[in-house]
Amino acid sequence: MAFEVIPAIDVAGGRLARATAGGTVPLEAFGGDPLTAARGFVQAGARRLHIVDLDLALTGEPRNLDVLRAVAALDVPVQASGGIVTEALVDAALGAGASRVVLGSAALADPATVAALVGGRGNALVVAIEADGPRIRPRGIGATDLPLWDTLQWLAELQVRRFLFTEVGRVGSLDGPDLDGIWAIATHTGRPVIASGGVRSLEDIRAIAGLGQPVEGAVVGRAFYEGLDRRAALGAFE
Repeated sequence: MAFEVIPAIDVAGGRLARATAGGTVPLEAFGGDPLTAARGFVQAGARRLHIVDLDLALTGEPRNLDVLRAVAALDVPVQASGGIVTEALVDAALGAGASRVVLGSAALADPATVAALVGGRGNALVVAIEADGPRIRPRGIGATDLPLWDTLQWLAELQVRRFLFTEVGRVGSLDGPDLDGIWAIATHTGRPVIASGGVRSLEDIRAIAGLGQPVEGAVVGRAFYEGLDRRAALGAFE
C-alpha cells in the first residue's frame, strides 16, 4: 500500500477553521468553504480526507455532520475525527458516510468502551494517541491524563487496526513532525500508524514516509492552507 498524504479539513460552525489556544478562528482559504476545500484536495490527488469537527471536540456536540455527509458524497474515503469518544458518536459519523472514524484519546479512560468499539467496528475504527511526552493528554473537552506506555500495553491486547499518533505540542505549529515519537509508537505497537502534527513541507512528509512500515500515512493541515503545494505533496507517493 502506498504511503498516504491525508489533507485535514477542520470545521467549526459549518466553515473552515483552525483551533488555537484562544478558541477557533476562521480560515479564508477556499473561501472558507469545507466542501470547496475537499473538492480542491481531491482534484489535486487526495486519496482520503480527514474531517475534524472542532465543535464536537470543544463542546461535545456534533454540529457538522452535514459537512461530513457532503464531503463523503464526493466518493472519496473520509476519516472523521474530533472529540469522538462514544459508540453513539462513532456510529453517527459512520452513518454520515465516513469510511473510518478516529476514536479520540479521551475515550481511553474507559477501556471497556474502547474494547467493545475495537471489537465491533474493525477496520472502520482508528484509535487516537494524543501524546505530550510520556503522557496521553487529549485536547478539547474530556481532559484525560494517562501514562502513554502503560496505555499502549493494554491496547496491544486488542485488535486495534491502526493508530493516529499526534504530538499535541506540534499541532498547528509548523515546527516539524516528531519523527522519534512516530517511530517509537510504530515499533512498539507493530500496527499501522498515521502521523499528525507539525508538518510544514514536502521534506517533512518524505521524512515520515521514510520511516517505513508500519507508518502508513500523514495527516497534513495548516501547511496546505499556507502555501504547501497540494499537487506535489499529494502526488509524491503514487
